[in-house]
Amino acid sequence: MSAAFGKCFDPSGARYGIPTYPWKFAPDDDQLATRRQLRARGLRPGGQPIAAQVMRINRRAGNVRVAYLYRIDLAKPVRPMTSRKWGALALAMLARRTCPKCRITYSYCLPRSLDMCVLCAYPDSHDSAHQGAC
Repeated sequence: MSAAFGKCFDPSGARYGIPTYPWKFAPDDDQLATRRQLRARGLRPGGQPIAAQVMRINRRAGNVRVAYLYRIDLAKPVRPMTSRKWGALALAMLARRTCPKCRITYSYCLPRSLDMCVLCAYPDSHDSAHQGAC
């Protein structure tokens, strides 16, 4: 076993405060699930505390990835989407697709790094590229 495996194996919770298991070695007893696994069952954590965690250490990058596990028996059903929630979601997505500078609405979400469309962010480079093509 590797040292990374040893750092991630703490089923009693002595080191990290909650039971910790290495990636793909969590107990397979249908009592614990991640948020995505709960969502696939139509459930949500519902404010319950984290029951355990699954940890993975990337030796090359030196970072740690953690997935929290929640108890399925304490999970609550997902709240249904109302018409107002659908409307708010549609407006939020429209705002992510609309350039604040030129007000053009695109069929894709604009890059968050630019906070505007590429044409507005780099106007000179597109004009010169267009002139060279003609």
